[in-house]
Amino acid sequence: MRRLAEPSHDARTTLELCADALRDEALAARLRSVAPEIEAAEAKYKEQGKRAALFTIAGTNDVAGRVGLEEMSALYKGTLSRLGSGPRRIYDEIKAAPRNGVCPLCSQRVVSTLDHYLPKSRHPALAVTPVNLVPSCADCNKAKLDRQPTRYAEQTLHPYFDEVDDAVWLTARVEETAPPALVFSPNPPAWWPEVKRARVLTHFRTFGLGRLYATHAAEELLNIRHSMSLLAGRGGTAALRAHLIEQAESRQAVAKNSWQSAMYYALSESEWFWEEGFKLIA
Repeated sequence: MRRLAEPSHDARTTLELCADALRDEALAARLRSVAPEIEAAEAKYKEQGKRAALFTIAGTNDVAGRVGLEEMSALYKGTLSRLGSGPRRIYDEIKAAPRNGVCPLCSQRVVSTLDHYLPKSRHPALAVTPVNLVPSCADCNKAKLDRQPTRYAEQTLHPYFDEVDDAVWLTARVEETAPPALVFSPNPPAWWPEVKRARVLTHFRTFGLGRLYATHAAEELLNIRHSMSLLAGRGGTAALRAHLIEQAESRQAVAKNSWQSAMYYALSESEWFWEEGFKLIA
């Protein structure tokens, strides 16, 4: 997961911009009337987010009994995320936040949408709250759906609140097969709190990161096969291993837990790979 700064826009301003864009003046008035409740929901969300306790926020069917769930959902779809609407600029700014447009949930695919961390189908007061909207690729958004955790360990990581790059936790090992393959797994450090360790495992499993990274690693092996053969031919296995270590360090300097750094460290530590395994890439 890649950490992101919280959106600069607040819930009340976003709600009011959405209300201003409506033609239904009665609905717009009701939306403005629940602004204090929307603001309070945002404050609670931020408080619980910092405590990794967003699962404790109970779902509701409306906002203060005055705006229904379907109305808030429609406000998001028909106003905030609608192309050409005034509030769409907020949506676009949040969507554009990740570096190079890479999904912060999988750290691999391209952002194409926003994901409601707490689903709008259960939390209408958070339907247009920016801090509840996370840039996401379509696959990660689909994998999560309207998932509602019931305890700490069931929560996926939140890019706005969770810091997981304070240690290396993504590891890989080389499968001694023809062709060689990489198997990725999360291995959080023992000194992390148990809940943090469990959430990394949940995140990795929920978004299918092991399968995703293995697929891209297989493609990467094909791409570097020729250069590895040249290196081994010119400088032997010592030169090849030194190159793999250099590649791992370079990638880890950019992202401590990227699948690329995990892959190259695994390759550099496999004597089988740099002695003969790289010759089996096909």
